[in-house]
Amino acid sequence: MFDLTGMTALVTGASGGIGSAIARALAGQGARLALSGSNSGKLRAFREELNEQFGSPDAGDHVEITCDLSNAAQVEELIPATLDTLGGLDILVNNAGITRDNLAMRMKDDEWDAVIRVNLEAAFRLMRAAAKPMMKARFGRIVAVTSVVGATGNPGQVNYAAAKAGLVGMTKSYAQEVASRGITANCVAPGFIRTAMTDALPDAQKEALNGRIPMGRMGEGEDIGAAVAFLASREAGYVTGQTLHVNGGMAMFA
Repeated sequence: MFDLTGMTALVTGASGGIGSAIARALAGQGARLALSGSNSGKLRAFREELNEQFGSPDAGDHVEITCDLSNAAQVEELIPATLDTLGGLDILVNNAGITRDNLAMRMKDDEWDAVIRVNLEAAFRLMRAAAKPMMKARFGRIVAVTSVVGATGNPGQVNYAAAKAGLVGMTKSYAQEVASRGITANCVAPGFIRTAMTDALPDAQKEALNGRIPMGRMGEGEDIGAAVAFLASREAGYVTGQTLHVNGGMAMFA
């Protein structure tokens, strides 16, 4: 089940904590990946690791494509570059995101603009560009990684919450436009996920965060990777316009 053999995928923010877990989950199910990120050294090291673990002489190695998602021209070239290197595109995972936290009354215009440009506008540009090859193939899977704060809000993150909520509405609209062509579009909304950043928090702060989660612990990157792999699969072909919340019960939605 959830065999992605023969499928190709582009994952943005692929060398980050959640992005690398998503990439491993897709590669582990047989997909060939284009790994995108802005840190070329980190991206190259991860690509080499992925090829060593999941590379296939028959399917070909996974590839890396450096891209600054704040640069519209580079974003516009990302899908064509993926098609050139992979020969097709079955799965697009809009995972990359940045934060520029501040209270609303103190938030600078550039803090707002940067988050919207990377987290929302770049995702739109990639979805738009992916539509043509996916519609021609009459198959496609779009998965946007949003956040629990897109549904609940969070003080100090009006820009981030707006971008993540915008991803949900955008993905629902896109799902309706392309459903007749065999393309699905869904979101995965992580709650608190354990990363190198959260590991560095003081124990008292980690305990406070865990106290807000009914399961009593943060999630792992693999939890998000598994959710994305499901939505990217052929078996999820009748699931579209949905948001799969992966948050340990921290926030429950009807």
